[in-house]
Amino acid sequence: MPGPHVSRVRALYRRLLTLHRALPPDLRALGDQYVKDEFRRHKGVGREEALRFLSEWEGYAAVLSQQTRAEGAQLGARLSQEQLDAFSPEQIGQLQELMQEATKPNRQFSLRDPAPPS
Repeated sequence: MPGPHVSRVRALYRRLLTLHRALPPDLRALGDQYVKDEFRRHKGVGREEALRFLSEWEGYAAVLSQQTRAEGAQLGARLSQEQLDAFSPEQIGQLQELMQEATKPNRQFSLRDPAPPS
């Protein structure tokens, strides 16, 4: 995302990683990795796509900010059929992968129950 958006992109990137600190550890790790991958993947896009990318992530940041401030608030949001229909096949695949990772019954790590040394 070259051009005048660089400072806006960096500020948003930092804000997202800061907001993720309020998430449970497994979701934070997943969210941080996803943000890093997506920002890296969109580094060289054109102006129009960069603006749409920023707009979507700014919306995510606003929703996450509200949800993490409200005690007992549910994280996430349901997608409407209209939103799902607007996704490309690649985006649907990414969404499915993200859902599978977020709902895995056996997490890759746990900060609560460290494994005993062997």
